Amino acid sequence: MRTVNHDVLLIGGGGAGLRAAIAVAEANPELSVAVASKVYPMRSHTVSAEGGAAAVIRPEDSLDAHAYDTISGGDWLCDQDAVELFVREATEEMLRLEHWGCPWSRKPDGTVATRPFGGMKTERTWFAADKTGFHMLHALFQTTLKYPPISRYDEWFVTKLLVEDGRCEGAVAVELATGEVHAILARSVIMCAGGGGKIYPFTTNANIKTGDGMALAYRAGAPLKDMEFVQYHPTGLPFTGILITEAARAEGGWLVNKEGYRYLQDYNLGTPEPRPVLRSMELGPRDRLSQAFVGELKKGRTAETRHGHVVHLDVRHLGQRTIDEKIPFVRELCMKYEKIDPVKEMIPVRPVVHYMMGGIHTDLDGATPIAGLFAAGEVACVSINGANRLGSNSLTELLVFGARAGAAAARHAADAPAPSQSVLAQGLEEEARLQERFLDNRGGRERMANLRKELQDTMETSAGLYRDEPTLKAGTEKVQELKERFHDVALEDPSLTFNTELQTALELENLLDVAESVLHSALARRESRGAHQRTDFPERDDREQPAHSLAYATTGAPRIDYLPVTITRWPPAERVYGEPLSPTSDPVGGSAPPEDGGNQE
Repeated sequence: MRTVNHDVLLIGGGGAGLRAAIAVAEANPELSVAVASKVYPMRSHTVSAEGGAAAVIRPEDSLDAHAYDTISGGDWLCDQDAVELFVREATEEMLRLEHWGCPWSRKPDGTVATRPFGGMKTERTWFAADKTGFHMLHALFQTTLKYPPISRYDEWFVTKLLVEDGRCEGAVAVELATGEVHAILARSVIMCAGGGGKIYPFTTNANIKTGDGMALAYRAGAPLKDMEFVQYHPTGLPFTGILITEAARAEGGWLVNKEGYRYLQDYNLGTPEPRPVLRSMELGPRDRLSQAFVGELKKGRTAETRHGHVVHLDVRHLGQRTIDEKIPFVRELCMKYEKIDPVKEMIPVRPVVHYMMGGIHTDLDGATPIAGLFAAGEVACVSINGANRLGSNSLTELLVFGARAGAAAARHAADAPAPSQSVLAQGLEEEARLQERFLDNRGGRERMANLRKELQDTMETSAGLYRDEPTLKAGTEKVQELKERFHDVALEDPSLTFNTELQTALELENLLDVAESVLHSALARRESRGAHQRTDFPERDDREQPAHSLAYATTGAPRIDYLPVTITRWPPAERVYGEPLSPTSDPVGGSAPPEDGGNQE
């Protein structure tokens, strides 16, 4: 087994990972930085984000308003100190990204263009047409190239964190091109490996999003927080699950049932009026829009297709010019994957798993309970998203908490001792496990495709939009069965070079651990809040202070503990999207910065 040494190791090369790498290099240019990613960084899932990134920029907006929208949208499960920090630092990060080359769309007068997004009371979402993540990731990637201390290990699959005496000192990774196993030793490790939406069968997530970082930290002893909260996006294309961005509704698109009726006016979307306002009801929060689809399905008002039941997103009234200027990628996706032109035809859509609000438990600087291990992005839970993430907060979160985790990891690396040589014994054990457990195993009877399908079907049935105790219990038992059967999985490819079968097995192992944490956390939470809807406990429970769930790996079922939610100025209240409640103390700080950005850094 070969060994490489760096001061800071980043696992994951998407938006959070690249932003963190830049932060490390800026904080201490003397530190050696490694970025290990199982895909080339420009293929990270950040590249697929379409709609935009939220930050206060308009004069009529305020940091308090952004904070309140986020907290109420998260159904009072957000840590309010984290949210206040987030909204304060968001605009600075967005302006910095513009200076690095991200081409934000502009208004005719040259100021930053913004659009409304679900659950936000004002236009706060910056965008670059409808390819925002693509342009953000390009800007970040190109910026990393100017920092010599940053080294990349593209297409290296991390299989184990090296933890000695409660301190993370690196990781073991398989170089996919050669099959060689390497130990990457580091004083600080930052996990930025994204979410795990592929535990479900129908998701906007790419195939690479298999919960690798969550599972690695979970097995190393770090708790996974709020894993029961899995967000469905209300508008995914049938069959493929490809996302039709919220920007299509922000520009004025309508959701209609098979009768052509804008059905959302019949549902409680959290607006202060008895019925949603027609002009804005499509921009309700994602959890409630997805739940409204189920209501239409039960009423028999969805349209049945060969890929299941759908409603329709109608943007025809926007006209070709607006569609081509503001949401050109939506048109491209529809024409390529559905053979329809949204200028002339309605778009079939249905709810689809999109985002995991939960993740590795961290503090405001991305530090986990394991010394030397940090996390940022969707893999982490700081928590600003609570029970339901508002659209366009996630891209900004990558920047704010990627930067903070990078700076904190740099400080830690400057003071931490060098990794101990004894940790290499763990690396050798992992190398032997990979060889014996997978490459040398020829007698297995289980097929990975069968196990993965059974897992995904179980998650959809047991932990979908609505859950109850019998289905959740059945799900936990099924996943335990699948984990046992996984030990008898068969690999037919003994080669080392780009062994995709080995990679698939490692990803399935991670999916099973992530699914286990979701199901057990959901079973333990006996209330309905945000994206977690229990039909047997239909009300939000505010009798005690809201609490985060913490799932710890054990030799059997995970242990579920709880941690109080941090409440600073907004006590739990009815979840509405009208005027914000008056905070109980001083505002977050300042008014909106100038729209042109000035010289702010």
